[in-house]
Amino acid sequence: MNVHVDPKLDKSWPREDSSRVPLWVYTDRENYQRELDRIFYGPFWHFVGVDTEVKNVGDFKRAMIGERTVIMTRADDGSISVLLNSCAHRGAEICKTRRGNNKEIMCPYHQWTYDLKGNLIGVPFLRGVRGKGGFPRDFNKADHSLTTLKVQNVNGAVFASFDHSVPAMEEYLGPEVFKYLVRVFNGRKIRVLGYHRQLVKGNWKLYLENIKDPYHATLLHVFLISFGLYRIDQKGVTVQDDTLSHCVFASMKNDLKDVAGTEEMKSLRQDFTLQDMRVVQSTKEYDDDITIQIQTIFPDLVLQQQGNSLQLRYVTPRGPDEFELCWTYFGYEDDDEEMIKRRLRLVNLSGAAGYISVDDTEVLEWSGTGQRSNPDRQSVLELGGRSGKPPEDGNMVTEGPIRGFFEYYRKVMYSDPPRG
Repeated sequence: MNVHVDPKLDKSWPREDSSRVPLWVYTDRENYQRELDRIFYGPFWHFVGVDTEVKNVGDFKRAMIGERTVIMTRADDGSISVLLNSCAHRGAEICKTRRGNNKEIMCPYHQWTYDLKGNLIGVPFLRGVRGKGGFPRDFNKADHSLTTLKVQNVNGAVFASFDHSVPAMEEYLGPEVFKYLVRVFNGRKIRVLGYHRQLVKGNWKLYLENIKDPYHATLLHVFLISFGLYRIDQKGVTVQDDTLSHCVFASMKNDLKDVAGTEEMKSLRQDFTLQDMRVVQSTKEYDDDITIQIQTIFPDLVLQQQGNSLQLRYVTPRGPDEFELCWTYFGYEDDDEEMIKRRLRLVNLSGAAGYISVDDTEVLEWSGTGQRSNPDRQSVLELGGRSGKPPEDGNMVTEGPIRGFFEYYRKVMYSDPPRG
């Protein structure tokens, strides 16, 4: 499967399978622009917020999809809309505030005004001044609404797409992957507890790969393995949809003293202690025994349950060599005070300076540095074979989900029409 060949660089894939990924895929600006057009603005769902972030009529939240900003609003009838943050008049960004409450949306440039569903309701000097000037008589405000995205609210998680042909989320994810989304977004009202934001100097795909890679977690994350929060020998499952683009890892914590199968974990430290062990302690919350659920939703969302820590991680590209990572920490509105404190203590594990997540930021920046200077090289993805399908025995010693991501990515990026 080949793409346009630049005279300076062979832009082809080394193999028909995706066990080799050329590094130019991460660094090439032409390829990045194609990603924006085909993936971020194509027939795919993107997380824009939690519905309780716009709880009241007039509430709005600014969000990003690719390099475009959008506005999530709560209208008078209680419905949620997601609107392109670009005036229909001259294209100016209308909203520069991250969140707030307004009765209407007004462009600061020429004061074109829209209702909370994006309908144009006011145009200054529509008929000119004293009968002179103004817009033509056949100018119709109904023809100049804000661009409206397709929206689906899954029990509080709000997704949007520029392409209105995108299927409903259950079909989009497939039934097996969808059930893990609604395991956490289960109908209980969501309570947002806080946010983290950070810039990472690397390509946006690196983060999704990292989350689809249980291999690194048991080697890189000293904190994670030393306190038994996750080890690759734990009982667990790997679930992917038919397209191989979405993935779930779910595992059950071992006894802390059970270190069988950890002989190759050179980072394992059994003598680690904390002054406050509550930072790593959770209580059973769901009907099953899953202690870690990590779900990647193509192309840019991670949903994670780590004990009682619930978090969403949203990836926004900022060119081929940098991305923004936004973390939303949440619980449920009916949580008692002790559960809220427990969730907040567990935030110390993740985020920009988390005991675990800080490792990822550093190695992803190292990856970005190595890729930018060596676009003619390729990465090797052969752990667990060369297929993108999940292992039949459920083991997590595999890079299969990364291969699956790139199998789907190649179909979307280099096949016509631009959808998988």
